[in-house]
Amino acid sequence: MPNTPPLTSHASPALPLPPPAAGHAEGVSNEEFRAAMSRLASGVVLVTAQEPPLDPDDPQAPGGEDVGMTATAFMSVSLDPPLVLVSLRTGSRMDDLLDEQPLWAVSVLSESQRHIAGRFSMKGRISDRLLFADIPYARGGATGAPLAGGALATLECRTEQRMPAGDHTLVVGRVLTASLPSADGGPLTYFRGRYRQLG
Repeated sequence: MPNTPPLTSHASPALPLPPPAAGHAEGVSNEEFRAAMSRLASGVVLVTAQEPPLDPDDPQAPGGEDVGMTATAFMSVSLDPPLVLVSLRTGSRMDDLLDEQPLWAVSVLSESQRHIAGRFSMKGRISDRLLFADIPYARGGATGAPLAGGALATLECRTEQRMPAGDHTLVVGRVLTASLPSADGGPLTYFRGRYRQLG
C-alpha cells in the first residue's frame, strides 16, 4: 500500500470577532435597537391612576394626586380573562405608584389628542395636577382614575402581575370595565419618533 501524506488543513486561521457594539454584549447598540424599533408603528395611550389618600383611616385627609403618563408599549394579552399589558420605565413615578396602587386606567387616544400625548410624555414636566387642569376627563367608577374625554376607548384595570424586564417593569392588568366614549376620528400612532395619524 503506497504511503500517503498526512492530511493537512488548508483552512484560514479564524478571524477575530468584531468587538460588541457599545451598550449590549449581544452586539446591538442602543442607537441601532432604538432605530429598528422606531419602525414599528404603535398606538398611543394615556395611563392614569389616583394616588391613595395620605391617611386612609381619616376621611378628612386630603386625597392623593392624579398621575398620568403617555405609553406606546401597550397591548392586549388575553380574552378570557381579559388582560392587558403596559411597560413602565422602572423607577418612574407611575411604576412606583402602581407598585402600591393596584387600580389604574388606560385611555386610547385619538388623532385629535396629540397634545395630551405630548403633555404627559414631557421630561422635567410640571406637576400632575397642572397637567390635568384643562383636560376634560371623567373619573372611572371602578378605579377612581381619570379617563380622558374624547378617547376612542377607555379601560379600567387591576394589576394581576408585575415582572421586571431590563430597565422596565411589565404590568399585567385584568380589565374591569371597557367603554367606547368616542367614535369620531382615527387612532393616534407613534412612528419613527413622532406622533402621527393614519391616512
